[in-house]
Amino acid sequence: MPEGRASIPDLSRAAAPTKRPPVRAQRRTGLLVTFLLGGLTATPPLAMDMYLPALPRVGESLHAPAATVQLTLTACLAGMAVGQLVVGPMSDRWGRRRPLLAGLVVYVVATVLCALAPTAESLVAFRLVQGLAGAGGIVIARAVVRDLYDGVAMARFFSTLMLVSGAAPIVAPLIGGQILRVTDWRGVFVVLAVVGVLLTAVVGARLPETLEPADRHQGGVGEALHAMRRLLADLPFTGYMLSGGFTFAALFAYISASPFVVQEIYGASPQTFSLLFAVNSVGLVVAGQINGKVLVGRVSLERVFAAGLGIVVLAAVALLLMSLDVFGETGLTPIAVALFVLMSAMGFALPNAQSLALLRVRHSAGSASALLGATSFLVGAVASPLVGIAGEHTAVPMAVVQLAAALVAVGCFVGMCRPWNTRTVAEGGGTPRSGASENLGEES
Repeated sequence: MPEGRASIPDLSRAAAPTKRPPVRAQRRTGLLVTFLLGGLTATPPLAMDMYLPALPRVGESLHAPAATVQLTLTACLAGMAVGQLVVGPMSDRWGRRRPLLAGLVVYVVATVLCALAPTAESLVAFRLVQGLAGAGGIVIARAVVRDLYDGVAMARFFSTLMLVSGAAPIVAPLIGGQILRVTDWRGVFVVLAVVGVLLTAVVGARLPETLEPADRHQGGVGEALHAMRRLLADLPFTGYMLSGGFTFAALFAYISASPFVVQEIYGASPQTFSLLFAVNSVGLVVAGQINGKVLVGRVSLERVFAAGLGIVVLAAVALLLMSLDVFGETGLTPIAVALFVLMSAMGFALPNAQSLALLRVRHSAGSASALLGATSFLVGAVASPLVGIAGEHTAVPMAVVQLAAALVAVGCFVGMCRPWNTRTVAEGGGTPRSGASENLGEES
């Protein structure tokens, strides 16, 4: 290693070298598996975004204030966070398929119970179970990608997943808004349950096992906790994990507050809100594709991630100034433009945060994926009630939470990841340079 370069711990040394799964050599996983993994990662936006236009109506139907209604989002998010910490290590021990199928079945049952919830409190409880069960789709989809890909190829595949899963936040609010034309908010959960049944059937029939028995961890809870401690001891991994988590918190502040900001403060209809939400999601997806198809392989992942974070900060500053009427009374259009810029920047930040963290992991991909997802969802769950702390009649809390989360993400990236010491490959396939080969457990 060249003198002066920061030493990077080899996380793979804790596990004996193993032969790559045969499926890894067969990089052509097929369009069906690609779309299936995208569908699994789309579980959270489907469970949350299709439901967003109905939030004000849920409060009216169940006679609950906005803060309580927002807890139905927080509960689902917290459930997904905790569920990933459980399912990730399980998938490292028993393979990817069995934990995934079990989680999907419970997800369907919990979604049906949400449709039947008689009170706001029971809806919060059922949403918690729904989140716990739905966590498997997110964490196992990421682990499968890590089973199959390395380096830049992995970053590109994450961007491809964003294209597929990114369709969910585009169409979900639109579907939710149209469902509200013909039925009430309970119909949204009926549709989600049907989608869950279809996804379970396709996973059972077509998703192959990507983790060979030789690569599975044989230990129990102690081994899983040891793997997580080993991962958290790696400062850059933890830095990327926290940076991505707080970036996600800025995103979730928008998700949980925007229905009230757009519909209650600016008087837009559920259909108008759904359209604006879809446009912002298009920005996220397009940015993700520019990231995967144009930038990755030409510009280092660290630089793209840093640029995305910088744009998020600037957009959050603009939102805060407009929310405070610094430029005079602001209408919906300038707010919508700033939100579009912020959402688009997420397309550069979020997939690269995941890729940069997972590049440091050769084994324990399930545990690493669980930590990444759990951190994002836990921090996002905290952001949700904060944006409603000042009521439904101001956008200032949303902007403050977004700006604070983005600044913390920048601090974690600069202070813990030290990107000037490690640089991913800027061109080529999946072979890192500048010390990144050690991240993958290879010999320099």
